Parts: sequence; structure tokens; C-alpha cells
Amino acid sequence: MHAKIVPKTYLLPGLMLVVLVLYLIETYRGWFVLLLGLGVAWGGGYLWVRSLAKGLTFSRRMRFGWAQVGDRLEEQFELKNLGWAPAIWVEVDYASTMPDYQPKRVSAVGGAGLSSRWQIGGMCTRRGVFTLGPVTLRTHDPFGFFELTLEDPQTSTMLVTPPIIPLPFIEVAPGGRVGDGRPRRFAAEETVSVTNVREYTPGDSLRLIHWPTTARRNQYFVRNLDNSPASDWWIFLDLDERVQAGQGAASTEEHGVILAASLADQGLRGGHPVGLVTHGADLAWLPPRHGEAHHHDLLRTLAVARPGACSLQKLLELARPIFRQNSLILITSNPNPIWVDALLPLLHRGAVPTVLFLDPESYPAPESEASHLVRPPTSTLMQVLAEVGIVRYLIPSAFFDRPEMRPGHQGQWEWRQTASSRAFLRETPGDLAWKEVG
Repeated sequence: MHAKIVPKTYLLPGLMLVVLVLYLIETYRGWFVLLLGLGVAWGGGYLWVRSLAKGLTFSRRMRFGWAQVGDRLEEQFELKNLGWAPAIWVEVDYASTMPDYQPKRVSAVGGAGLSSRWQIGGMCTRRGVFTLGPVTLRTHDPFGFFELTLEDPQTSTMLVTPPIIPLPFIEVAPGGRVGDGRPRRFAAEETVSVTNVREYTPGDSLRLIHWPTTARRNQYFVRNLDNSPASDWWIFLDLDERVQAGQGAASTEEHGVILAASLADQGLRGGHPVGLVTHGADLAWLPPRHGEAHHHDLLRTLAVARPGACSLQKLLELARPIFRQNSLILITSNPNPIWVDALLPLLHRGAVPTVLFLDPESYPAPESEASHLVRPPTSTLMQVLAEVGIVRYLIPSAFFDRPEMRPGHQGQWEWRQTASSRAFLRETPGDLAWKEVG
């Protein structure tokens, strides 16, 4: 750490100079004793802070390197003094770009290897990449003559990803044709494509009975159906700043990001390669892939996504040359059906879209816009999508206010009680290890 010692006041040196002049004018013993006392106090204060400058050390540890919105961030701090002089007052100024997280503290620590520890936690309220640190320590000698400033330039990066919520009601329309892509293992649904028939075995569904063969052979036969192909999922997130509604956490921007993150998680767990396309302040184009590393890339991209000037029509036009038969998931709050025209060429190329429409009418408009903001009615877009035969979901803002949609999972302990009233730990936080920072 970089140490800096500065006098807090120049009154004492000035007084010493006056006493010295008086002593030179008149060699009075009292002036000499006073001068000696002031000099000892001044020198003792300097030696005190010099000991603190060499002996004070500061360290911090973080429980998590990343979190989701709603998770609790926890950090542990330790102030140790290896010098002989105790630090009777130390102000710890901790810089952080994370909203609502400024863990400042005043502490004290004795000398000769003693230490002081404390732990601070805060809630992650906003997605993004944030910086924790640097740390500045300020202390002084008991007389208040000198101030010591210790600066620790070490910083750490904290990624706060959007929350992942359950979406049981959303069924993404499968893309591709039967035989395309990779068949899903243990698929729960089946297509209507019949490959052959076989004899009935106990447990087969009665709806699969092939009646012409059964009547001809006088024995039950059932149809063999092809499993649905595990097509790629392309998530298109509309971050056009001109069509967003609401403010802060209760806005179509944040809710759209939450939907994209939740659908990406749902698709990857279902065996689908998932890709992401969005163009707000910057263009993000992540081709469909599998794996935890890709999942992290998706969440990191969504964590830093911000609205921009690119419209949904332009975003769909950019995808037209390379898009093939895949599941296309559109997340938008644009009620103007003009963007459907840009979607039609993708349908002709075999795309199977699912539209998640965040109803802007359910979000309160800011007072500055309420008087002149005019949007096409939501019903018009819903009607156009229905005429084209596109699967669509109308999602109001109230959908995200339900208890099961509240984010946050790390740092939570879950206990279960047996019939004999004995409690045991069922679930622990995702990562209990403290990690040294710096």
C-alpha cells in the first residue's frame, strides 16, 4: 500500500518557533521546558504514524465472484497492525461502483500483531459489471498532529447477471422439420410423423393405436412416432430505446432481459443450442452453442446490455441472410406491427417464431411523456400475429410481481424437518468459500 504522511496542523510548529525566539531573547528555563515538551509531542506524533505506515495491512475476501440480481454480496475485511503503535482510530473508505453498496467503516486495532475483522453484506439490485475497490485508510496519532493515508489500489470485478425465473407457461415453437437437427433424448412430446407400426405393449397410449392395421390383423398395433428435433434456439431481444416503457426495475428493458436470460437457461437445460442477438448500445451476436461456458457468456452479455437506436426491423433484416430453419424467439415491446413485415422473409426461410410481447400498456408512463406519448394499441399487433399464424404470448408487467418471480438464490439456507422432528440441511448457498481479493 502507498503511504502518505501530512501534518494536520501547522499551529504547533508555529508555536515552537515563537517559543524558540522567546528563549533566544531571554534564556528563561520555562521557555526551554515548553519548547522541549512541544518538540517531544511533535516528534512522538510523527514516530507514531510512521509505525502505523509500516505496520498497518489491509485485506479483504469475497464469498462470490458473480451473483444474480437479488443475491446478497458478502465481503470480509481484516485490518492488521504489525507495528508497535496502536491505531486508535482508522477510517476505511471503500470505493465501489455497485449501487447502494458503499461499506465505509471506522475501526481500531492494537499494535504488535493484533487485528480487527468485520463482515459487510449488501443486496445486488442492478445487473452489470461493477468494480469493488480501491481502499483508502486514514488514521492519525493520538495528538492529531499528523494524518496517515494508506491507499490500496487493488480492485476486483463483480458480475451481476439478470435473474432467472421460472417460465412454465411458455412453450417455444419447435423449428426445423422432422429428421432435421438432433433428436432430443427422452423427449416428452412426439410429432405426427409415422415411421412404422409395431405390436401393442402394455403402457402404450391408446391414442397411438393404428386402427387400419389393427382391424386387418385382428391384433392391436400402435404407431412409431419420430421425436421432435432439438432445433437451435435464437433469442432476439429488442432493445430499441424508442419503444421501451416503464422505469428502472419495473420496465420493459429489464423485464425483456430477464425473459431472455430465463429462456436461455430453459433452452440449454432442455438440450437446445441457444443463441442470442440484440442491438442496443452495442451489437451482440452469440451463435447457438451448448455448455456452461456459453451459458456464462449469454448471462454476461445480457448483464451489460443497454438500449440503443437499432429498431427490431433492422435487427431482423441483419439476420435474414444467414438464418435457416430454427426456433426464433422474439422479445419486444414494440406494438407497431410494421416489424412483422421484416419477419415474413424469415418465415419463408423456415424460421418458426415465438413472440413474447411485453405489453407497454401495462407499464406506467413517466409524467413527462404521459401527455403526448401515443402508441398503437396492443390488440392490433396481436391480431396481425394471429393472422400470420405466429405463436404469441402477451406478458403484462404484473406477471413479474408474483412471489415466485422474485429473484435471489445465493446465500440462502434451506432446512427440512423429518417426521421425528429432526432438522437437516437440505440446500446450502452455491459457493461457501471465501476468496482472497488482490
